[in-house]
Amino acid sequence: MNRLLAQKFVLPIGAFGLAFLLWIFVVSGNTYSTVMQLPIEARNLNAQKAHRKEVPEFASVLLQGTGRDLFKAYLVRRFAGFKLVLDLEGISQEYEFVLNEYFDQYPQKVVLPSAYKLKFIEVIYPSRIKISLDEILVKTVPVKPMIKVELDDGYINIGSINLYPQEIEITGPKEDLVSVTQVLTYPDTFLQAREPLSGWIDIQSIGRLIEFSQNEIEFSIDIQQISERIIVDIPVLVINKRNKFRVFPSPQTVSLTVVGGMKQIANLNSDEINVTVDFNNWILQKQFYEPNVEIPSTVLDWRDLSPRTIELGVAREAG
Repeated sequence: MNRLLAQKFVLPIGAFGLAFLLWIFVVSGNTYSTVMQLPIEARNLNAQKAHRKEVPEFASVLLQGTGRDLFKAYLVRRFAGFKLVLDLEGISQEYEFVLNEYFDQYPQKVVLPSAYKLKFIEVIYPSRIKISLDEILVKTVPVKPMIKVELDDGYINIGSINLYPQEIEITGPKEDLVSVTQVLTYPDTFLQAREPLSGWIDIQSIGRLIEFSQNEIEFSIDIQQISERIIVDIPVLVINKRNKFRVFPSPQTVSLTVVGGMKQIANLNSDEINVTVDFNNWILQKQFYEPNVEIPSTVLDWRDLSPRTIELGVAREAG
């Protein structure tokens, strides 16, 4: 069975390959014409200008040469320096190149390495290229991360996603950049995250005409296990005190339990928590008041305030 398969498939393929090689080294001495895709390079753009419209990357060109040279050129055409050059010097706003007329007048703008002995015949497509220029603009915009994190049970994301840097410079035609207020990273998702995340992520392109000062950006995400900690000796402050009144909170300190990331709450100090009683709520017939508690925005929650109410002692100042 294996021998039959070899005879049916492998031998014909080998014979075709041998025939192809013979064609390259024997028949390819003849002269042929073929169409190739050559890159287009626009040079000498004014430093104060930017392209308003994209210049085509490639043109279909009819070339003539021996089969051997054409075959070698086809294999290495993107690495050997083949290109069509458009000189933009002196163009202030718009200009249309009629390609075959242009390259007839400036044949040196058709770059064909001499090692391949090829002859340029004509450009097949496109026949014309219109150059449109605009004033160049450079501006700084923030980068918005499009990163989604799905946390494992019992874990918390501390703060927002950190980017380094948070802003980049973008350069391009003024008309296009005026309305650009931010750039985005490519979307990415992390599932069941339970460890801090960091790395590099690419920024989404907003067109070939707009360049970024950097195309990728560093990110970090602080993920910690959820934990609890009792914070003691938190001072009680009385706000909105009135003139000629002396106010004494009792007790002067309280304690509570905070809930958040393990490392985060381990470094939390009592002076980072605000416990306040508003003197505007004071009335003579009321003795105890529930304080207002403010914790850092990155801490998940708090509970078990002790004591739950504060007594206000109020006295008028003499005089």
